[in-house]
Amino acid sequence: MNNQFTPISRIHLLETIDSVVGMGVYIEDQLDWVVQSVESVLSQSYKNFQLVLVLDGEVKEDVLYFLSQLSTERDNVQLIKSAVNVGLSACMNFVIDWTIENLPRVEYFFRMDADDISLPERFEKQITFLKKHKDTQVLGTSLVEINEDGRKVGKRTLPKNHADIFRILPKRCAVNHPTVVVRMEVFKAGHRYNKALQNTQDYFLWIELCAAGYKFANLSEPLLEFRRVNDFYKRRGLSKSINEFKARFYTMKLLKRFSFGNISYAFAVLFLRLMPSKVVKMAYQVDRYFLNKSVKNE
Repeated sequence: MNNQFTPISRIHLLETIDSVVGMGVYIEDQLDWVVQSVESVLSQSYKNFQLVLVLDGEVKEDVLYFLSQLSTERDNVQLIKSAVNVGLSACMNFVIDWTIENLPRVEYFFRMDADDISLPERFEKQITFLKKHKDTQVLGTSLVEINEDGRKVGKRTLPKNHADIFRILPKRCAVNHPTVVVRMEVFKAGHRYNKALQNTQDYFLWIELCAAGYKFANLSEPLLEFRRVNDFYKRRGLSKSINEFKARFYTMKLLKRFSFGNISYAFAVLFLRLMPSKVVKMAYQVDRYFLNKSVKNE
């Protein structure tokens, strides 16, 4: 096991499972949100999975106590700690490598964040789709956006089929990362998150997988509640804005999708990202409105 990561609960190797759920937990995560998130995973209608929780550096004491107790009570909960904060990419890469090494029969890798809520049939519906569509390797879903109090504040719908996902990828990340399930065969082929990136790591991964010929899809049904906190629009600062800008040009290069429209969109979004948060919020809502409308008309 990578010395950076150490188990702080007894290691459970459930050889009969076919899925692993990777979740990173951070110092900012609040206990009530973590409880809701973890319980939404453990109460899934689909039970054949192992939840691997990675504490990315120090976390709040009440969060640590809750997760430690849970890992002693549930055989399908594994608790790992990183000595220092290393970021989501490194944590998820560890879960992937740990799974390949210890649970080689696992077929599916689910993503989950510690402040979101998976609806009860999320895993079951995604696995059912993948079993029926053998040519799809990456599957996301629509999601509902909720605020700090759990009240619905929006909806995020993305194109359903690979052709449309491929078409809009130079303009926007076409898969909701917290909703994703990926076939383990993708990672066994050597693909990983870029651990040098502190954000937009999912966007870059989707680009590389698309260029490698893997097929994507999204379920139109919202199967996750995404926590949109007050600083949601502020978090898209200079670093994230520049990485998104680079990702769009990387997409155009890798997928041979250079066009006046795609280039103009990349510069326009970079300009808007650097505007005051009120302008960013308005632009986000307008963009989301037209995206949801275009998906409905597919």
